Amino acid sequence: MKPKQLFVERIKSLLGDESKIFFNYMTKPLSKIIRVNTIKISKNELMKKLKKRGWEIEQTPYENAFIIKSQLFPGELGKALEHQLGYYYVQELASMMPPLVLQPKENEIVLDLCAAPGSKTTQMAMMMKNKGTIIANDVKFDRLKVLSTNLERIAVTNSIITKMNGLVLCKKLAKAGFFFDKILVDAPCSGEGTLRDKSSMLKSWNINMIKGFAALQKKLISAALKCLKPQGTLVYSTCTLTPEENEMVIDFALKNFNVEVERTNIPIKTRQGITEWQGKKLNKEIKKCLRIWPQDNNTEGFFIAKLRKIK
Repeated sequence: MKPKQLFVERIKSLLGDESKIFFNYMTKPLSKIIRVNTIKISKNELMKKLKKRGWEIEQTPYENAFIIKSQLFPGELGKALEHQLGYYYVQELASMMPPLVLQPKENEIVLDLCAAPGSKTTQMAMMMKNKGTIIANDVKFDRLKVLSTNLERIAVTNSIITKMNGLVLCKKLAKAGFFFDKILVDAPCSGEGTLRDKSSMLKSWNINMIKGFAALQKKLISAALKCLKPQGTLVYSTCTLTPEENEMVIDFALKNFNVEVERTNIPIKTRQGITEWQGKKLNKEIKKCLRIWPQDNNTEGFFIAKLRKIK
């Protein structure tokens, strides 16, 4: 499907001549990537099992993720016994980065505000060695069913599922005096970074959709920050490329809350956040945010910001 002219112009504003490379990557299929579930199996044990299947495996920059190089039958990755037993989770590499930035620990209480389908929830549970507590929230029942199924398959036991509007949940928790050590806001977004997997996004893409998501995202990050402990960490992430949903949301948070942006490193190539968009200048601290462009790592596109709540 051909992208709309306005979409093309906006990408050109962000990338200049490099936009040709970006649109070329958008036509390429994504690599088949899996994340080892170390709750159930070690990395080496899983490698042995998959090699017995005859699958060719290649290490990614993230130690717990592999690319499956072999040609597989349609659906084979999800139907394999090792997947059904929860030994691995099918997940795009860029999607694994927000939990790596958040770094949840075994003794912490963590909120995953927009948790379904559970990719990042299961990853965080694995990083926490199934200890501590994760509140995994989502607003839609059908999405929660998928989340519940994934948590059960991966053998996650440190998570509590809640079904509530994220804004209402945070307000109730803060009012009750319940605060989190760390919060992940993997916000609903326009999904520009997922074009390689969901080309249908181009049909629904429009500027009003972006404005609508940006308004919601500002409400979500505001609500989440109110139930974050002083000195606590909030990671905000999206799978889109629009400054309105990314840098401008962080600029809003910096203006309205006592927070700071922290630098962070992840095992794939990133670019800094932009500090000017369509004539509007943003806080210079936003340079510390991370942009993951598809052409840099042969992945989806992502945006990640790490915020610290100042006491």
